[in-house]
Amino acid sequence: MTIRHYLQFKDLSADECAHVLERAAHIKKKFKAVEKYQPFADPDRTLAMIFEKASTRTRVSFEAGMYQMGGSVVHLTTGDSQLGRAEPIEDSAKVISRMVDLVMIRTFEHSKIEAFAAHSRVPVINGLTNEFHPCQILADLFTLAEYRPASSGKPLDAFKGKVVAWVGDGNNMANTWLQAAELLGFTVHVSTPGGYEVDPVLAGISNRDCYKVFKDPREACAGADLVTTDVWTSMGFESENEVRREAFKRWCVDEDMMRQARPDALFMHCLPAHRGEEVSAEVIDGPQSVVWDEAENRMHAQKALMEFLLLGRLA
Repeated sequence: MTIRHYLQFKDLSADECAHVLERAAHIKKKFKAVEKYQPFADPDRTLAMIFEKASTRTRVSFEAGMYQMGGSVVHLTTGDSQLGRAEPIEDSAKVISRMVDLVMIRTFEHSKIEAFAAHSRVPVINGLTNEFHPCQILADLFTLAEYRPASSGKPLDAFKGKVVAWVGDGNNMANTWLQAAELLGFTVHVSTPGGYEVDPVLAGISNRDCYKVFKDPREACAGADLVTTDVWTSMGFESENEVRREAFKRWCVDEDMMRQARPDALFMHCLPAHRGEEVSAEVIDGPQSVVWDEAENRMHAQKALMEFLLLGRLA
């Protein structure tokens, strides 16, 4: 089978995305029923997880997911491997990919994961880079389809015509939401402070109609089916923390912003969250918040993704 990587959201076609979401629902149903499903047990499949950026949800979701599917996991950081030291990334890729079946990397510059994938003999998954976070958006869409399913039962129909309000930094999450909107046919309302806008060229989109920009975050939330945000200071930008706090103080998702959205609008956050900064406690802990299901769904969506990359399309 041709090696497939998942480095950006658009690395899947719309049809492939639908398949992964359908498989995620199937796999989650088995998990909730405590039914064993271990397609990676015979032969045993091994996932190498490489972390340059620390993580809670990414590590637990991939590691638990791989073990639940009957596979094994090797955990690496830059501190206990040659990655990030003297050895070129290309050489690390050639060696590691001869010993495992799948690699997940969580790092800083996207160019690092691209270089690794270019020299890998096995599929590579982006666990997060400065530019993109495709596994998180896959989980977010899975969560949205769970809470607001289409009458047809088809996951992609759940997104047609939907409006997602992105409030905050024009970061890797925002870039990936734009890719998802272009691919799946919904619209993103983007509101960021000046100087923190999304870059459609960096995001890699060609259809500028898939998003609209608003200076006022309340206007961005108007009529939205989903309101979502992220921390004001992403990992690696800690030196900008105080400057960002001042710049972003009008971009806290609060109850007033949620009132601008549809009455049945959902709230999502990829976590960790800072209550009182990018979101109020009343919103993230309120009835419209689905952040805990969203967090769990990282595991189910990634299990389906790993299944697709290793085994192809299963019925």
